[in-house]
Order: sequence, then structure tokens, then C-alpha cells
Amino acid sequence: MRPIEKVKILIVDDLEENLVALEALLRSDDLEILQARSAAEALELLLVHPVALALLDVQMPETDGFELAELMRGTERTKQVPIIFLTAGSHDAQRVFRGYEVGAVDFLFKPIDPILLGHKVSTFVNLHRQRLELAAMLRFNEMFMAAVTHDLRTPLSSMIMGTSLLRPALAEPKALQTLDRMRASADRMAHMLTQLNDLARARLGAGLVADRREIDARALVERVVEELRGAWPERALHVSHHGVDASGFWDEHRLAQVLANLVGNAFRHGAAEGAVHVRVEVTDTHLLLDVQNEGTIPEPSLPLLFEPFRQGQGTRKREGLGLGLYIVQAAVVGHGGTVEVSSDATAGTTFHVRLPRRTEA
Repeated sequence: MRPIEKVKILIVDDLEENLVALEALLRSDDLEILQARSAAEALELLLVHPVALALLDVQMPETDGFELAELMRGTERTKQVPIIFLTAGSHDAQRVFRGYEVGAVDFLFKPIDPILLGHKVSTFVNLHRQRLELAAMLRFNEMFMAAVTHDLRTPLSSMIMGTSLLRPALAEPKALQTLDRMRASADRMAHMLTQLNDLARARLGAGLVADRREIDARALVERVVEELRGAWPERALHVSHHGVDASGFWDEHRLAQVLANLVGNAFRHGAAEGAVHVRVEVTDTHLLLDVQNEGTIPEPSLPLLFEPFRQGQGTRKREGLGLGLYIVQAAVVGHGGTVEVSSDATAGTTFHVRLPRRTEA
């Protein structure tokens, strides 16, 4: 049977006897107690060790417990660590309020009741273990999805190739129509598998930007736009370029994917007969890409647009899995850039992409 991994707890007090007493109260086979006699020592330990709970003495010289808590809350690595304050001071409501204000989950007064302390520590240790188990399960699910989507591509590619080979051999119109429907469905499924694989890569931290090289953004945009015009021949798509030198270090495939997803969304969710405008501007430091359509997005939906598995409101036909904008954001962030959206009845909806030009891999 696999041994249970020890959970780490940090105790901080400037008095050695208090640390010894606390460790004696908390000692357990499944816990590792980390001790610090100052805020500086505590921060050094927190840089190295992931802890499930921090027990902080309030009254310490130089940097007190409240100030240490503020430092912890201001750091990405430690901002989620639960903090319980321990104090020998009076039950001052202002001090208690200050403790909760800087992020404490509880406030205990000395002398500490060992049974009460044990129950509270046990609660947070169990919560920590549950979070670790959930994170492991989610990671397994993402790995499973990545493996399945990868393995399904081979038989699907064979089906797509088969439809291409069969078409010249068929003459009957109904058979050709059926074959074309099969090919369209297979292409749609291949697109879904690509999106699911991108989702899994993004969530596993594998990154969506893998092959940065120097490319010409103007040429890439023109190529992608021509492909999109072929896919939407009945719709108007206008492009304007600003700036002279359009070169930069980007992942060509992902940059094309960003543009294709944004323009495709503009066609699908914008006004039915409205035009789509793509504006490309290259400054000394950035590539600015705007995609605008004549539709509007309800204000409550704006903060949720980049979440996965969301379908746009007003969609005339459900297509894909609602992952397009999530993948756009992941690719843009992978380049060190930003993507934002603005929408109102007068100006329509515009997605603003901003990418640094010279962020080399």
C-alpha cells in the first residue's frame, strides 16, 4: 500500500518555547511541521515548501503576523494558504477585524485549547488533501482527453481520405450527395478533435505556442483572409493594413488560428448580412489585430466569452464545442500578448489582439 504523503504545516513564533509547544501539540505521522522564528524565515520556507496551513503569531518584532499575512496574500505561490492567527493579546475586536482583513481564516487566543487546535488543523489538512486529489484527477482527465483525441485522428484521417478516393468513382447524384455529407461531417469532427487537443494542451501547461520564428504578419493575414473568403463567399470581409515593416517572431500556425477563429466567430455571431473588418497595425514593438463585426454581445456575457464550452448567444447554428475563444486566448497569452473585446450598438463588436513583435522563444 502506498504510504500517505506528509502534509506540511508552517508555525511562526519569535519564541522558541512556543514553537516547541506547538509542535508537540501538532505532532503526527502524517504531518511535517516547519518552524520559523521570524517573518523572513517564514517567507524563505514558503518559497521552498508547499504548505497546507500557516499558524502565525501576531506579536513578533520587526514584521508582525499581520504584515507577514499581507506579504503572503500578495504572492501568487502563497496567496491561497489558509492562515490562523495565534495571539496572547486581549480579545480586541479591532485586532480580530484586522486579522480577517488581511486574509485569516481563524483567530485563536493563548493559552491554546489543544483539542480545538487539533480539530481546526485536521479540517484544513483534509481540505488540502482533497484539493490535491482533485487536481490529480483533473490532470488525469486532461491527459486522457489529449491521448484520445490524438488516437482518433488516424482513423478519422483514413475516412476523410476514403471519401476523396471514392468521389471520382461515383456518378449517381444521390450517392455523391451522401459522400459529400460524410466528408463534411468528418471535417467537422476533425475540427472538434483539434479543439479538444488544444484544450488539453492548454490545461496541462504544455502551451499552445511552440514554434516561434520570424514571419511577415501582412502575408499571413492575407493568406488566411483568402481562405476565409472561400469559406464564406456570400459575406463581405475587408482588410486594412497600417505600418510598413510587418515582421515579427510568432508561431505562424497559432497566429493563423487566432485570426481564423475570430473572423469565423464574427461571421457566425454577427449581423446576418453585416461585413467583417480586419485591421492590422504593426508598431515598433507590437502587432495590433482588430476584428470587428456589426453584431453586439449582451453585457452580462462579456466576462464569460473566453471560458471553454460556451456557445455565443444568438448563434444561428450550433458549430464546434464552444472552444474557439478559449483557444484564441491561450494562443495570445502564450505569445505574451493580450486579447480584449468591446461591444455596443453603435460600434458593433471588436476583438482587440495585442502581441509583442520580438518575444523570441
